[in-house]
Amino acid sequence: MILSKDKISLSIAANRVMNHFSIVILILLLSCAKSADTTPAPNPPNTNNPNDRVLDIKGADISFLPEVRQSGIVFSNASNQPEDMLTTLKNSGVNVIRLRLWKQPTDPNSSFTTVKNLVSEIKGMGMKTLLSVHYSDTWADPGNQIKPLQWAAASFTDLKDSVYLYTKKIATEINPDYIQIGNEINAGLLLPDGAITASAQMKQLLQKGIDAVREVSPAAKIIIHYAGQDGAAGFFSLMAGLDYDIIGISYYPQWHGKDLDVLKQNMITISTAQNKPILIAETSYPFSFGFNDFTNNVIGTADQILTQFPATPQGQKDYLNKIKTIAKEVPKCIGFCYWGAEWVSYKGPTATDGSTWENQAFWSFQNVSLPVLDCYK
Repeated sequence: MILSKDKISLSIAANRVMNHFSIVILILLLSCAKSADTTPAPNPPNTNNPNDRVLDIKGADISFLPEVRQSGIVFSNASNQPEDMLTTLKNSGVNVIRLRLWKQPTDPNSSFTTVKNLVSEIKGMGMKTLLSVHYSDTWADPGNQIKPLQWAAASFTDLKDSVYLYTKKIATEINPDYIQIGNEINAGLLLPDGAITASAQMKQLLQKGIDAVREVSPAAKIIIHYAGQDGAAGFFSLMAGLDYDIIGISYYPQWHGKDLDVLKQNMITISTAQNKPILIAETSYPFSFGFNDFTNNVIGTADQILTQFPATPQGQKDYLNKIKTIAKEVPKCIGFCYWGAEWVSYKGPTATDGSTWENQAFWSFQNVSLPVLDCYK
């Protein structure tokens, strides 16, 4: 089609008007966009409040659970409904279960098979596990670090190999999420070979255990565990160079000091100096000074506890809430673990070899769960 000169001129003029109009619209849109961009964004939530922190570990040690179950005692939750201890802990918000492991104990409790089966059950319920390896046939703590009978006559070279192979078996077959290489090793472990006075040998034994875990269970977090505050800074300085993940400390007021501000500051100092996370691996508190069997209790008088927290169910709860608060206020702290939560007087009311801890458990003398479990929610 052929257009006249006038029509071509009109068409060009119309296009110029449309182009001009489009430019005006574009300028207006850009102006609006610029205006929107300069609107102040809402303030982000305050993430500096320690109470907003989520702790990795809200744990409870229930190593006597297999024996407690065998007793046939029926336990109830806070609603007075019959419920297994482990279920009550899970429903209350406990996310890590701590268990001790003995090498060759005289009874099945804390044996390899018992612990392995219990860990499997715990994991099946969706909780994590923390294994305290005692490297002994019985209790290991600041006053007791006796070699397993099977290793009693081993040379130091053979002892290192035994630690490596045994720990490798644990990490392979039980495979805990957290593992302590030794329990409360203030004086060392596997004495006399691994005494802290022979620190080079002590560290070699610890590193053998660490190497075994790293080899077969690299996701597991490794803990070195010390009882108390006094000497802790020097101890963990001495442990520098070991390939572990978490500093673990025990805190019991009757043994480790009654100033919680000092506890908090020491935790900050130690974890900062070593640049590692820190965990309150053990603590506990009484809900009563009473007895529920004929076995003497560890705590029975007011001078053993903190004045601000009486030996009542509420006092026990307030104490653990304070421990949780301290854990959140220490920047590198990842949580806490209560010891003896399950150690009720399960051997009966007249037992002289029963529980020394029933007045610090999470269940009352009537076998009903206590308010302290609210701390985990």
